[in-house]
Amino acid sequence: MQTKNRCAWCEKDDLYRDYHDNEWGKPIYDDATIFEFLILETFQAGLSWYTVLAKRENFRNAFEGFDVQKVANFSESKIASLCEDAGIIRNKLKIKAAVTNAQAFIKVKEEFGSFSKYIWDFVDGKPIDNKPKSLANVPATTEISDKLSKDLKKRGFKFVGSTVVYAHMQATGMVNDHVMDCWTRK
Repeated sequence: MQTKNRCAWCEKDDLYRDYHDNEWGKPIYDDATIFEFLILETFQAGLSWYTVLAKRENFRNAFEGFDVQKVANFSESKIASLCEDAGIIRNKLKIKAAVTNAQAFIKVKEEFGSFSKYIWDFVDGKPIDNKPKSLANVPATTEISDKLSKDLKKRGFKFVGSTVVYAHMQATGMVNDHVMDCWTRK
């Protein structure tokens, strides 16, 4: 049986392989899914992506199916209850940032017609393919992630440093950083 060549980072277990094979790097233009990844990336800041991915269903439940309107209206008591939810990452600053980011996300949607249009304009509407030969060739940030990060911060978003933004760009397919011998490129 022939095994598939994959990006080395995903070979930890089936959870990572499934995410890599079916989601990572595939272009997403749907606001709801983009918001989901924004929330998840917010919680990933300073932690491993695996930690967040392993708790994804718990996050989905805790954050009302990633419904941006509901998250934007979370009360202080809801935030306090999330701080006690062992199924998610219980960081009060990140939980509050998720609410702030939902509110900012809605404002961007109102200004641009969709958050997708806003964010994809940073890459002229199409994925950037870096064609990395190995993981060593995959950057943590780029000029575009720096620019997008600054703009998001200016619009009131939290936990959106350039590294988090670049990871979001990779996750949502704005950037294709699958290594050149990865089967997903075939």
